[in-house]
Amino acid sequence: MCRQFYLSDCRIIKIVSKSEKSSRNLASTCNASWSSDYSFTGSEDIIITAVPDDALREVLPKVKCSSDSIVVHTAGSQGLDVFPSGLKHTGVFYPLQTFTQGRPVRFKDLPFFLEASDQVSSDLMTDLASLLGGEVHFTDHSERQIIHLAAVFACNFPNHMFTVCKKITEKAGLSFNIMKPLINETVSKALELGPENSQTGPAFRSDKETIKRHIDLLSFSPELQKIYEDITESIIRKYSKATNDDQF
Repeated sequence: MCRQFYLSDCRIIKIVSKSEKSSRNLASTCNASWSSDYSFTGSEDIIITAVPDDALREVLPKVKCSSDSIVVHTAGSQGLDVFPSGLKHTGVFYPLQTFTQGRPVRFKDLPFFLEASDQVSSDLMTDLASLLGGEVHFTDHSERQIIHLAAVFACNFPNHMFTVCKKITEKAGLSFNIMKPLINETVSKALELGPENSQTGPAFRSDKETIKRHIDLLSFSPELQKIYEDITESIIRKYSKATNDDQF
């Protein structure tokens, strides 16, 4: 996100991080300085605290800046109450996307969920999100927590399932590449038709023989057997004609 701001003609003044090597490299690509010091000069319009959610309460009290500077965080699970009372302008600048170092991200039409302590902060964050080509949505903490929870089901859990898939295919001496067309079609179909209209497989059909064979094949991992059984049962309940459509 820092590089994208720089490419969008924002001036990046300073990168602050404990990790000197990687942050110096980032700073050099943005014509910025690097420091491990959380003190700022006062010329910054906005200070973006992009750290893990559970590190905010440790990091934010260390930030020393002008009362005119806006301090924001990027955490989906945290609200404005995480900021120390001494900060005048604060906000949440949460992009709904997964970020991996070294991997470019498409920012055009990316949803940004914002919350601000005041109109000054709101206006600047709106301008910045729009500058990146993002879609601006104002949400409060409770709404953003739900969005963050949904994102875990949309991103983190499926990725873990892909990791399990890779482990199983490699255990059989096969390449994970054979699964790529299936994964691509699964995601495309869910986005085009709706995930609730795209479910297939033995649990959807209540195919008990196939389900039992799969559980037997997972005998090498009781943990994966339990995951398989729990998700299978959830799918069966969801699509059983005897249950409510909204039940899980």
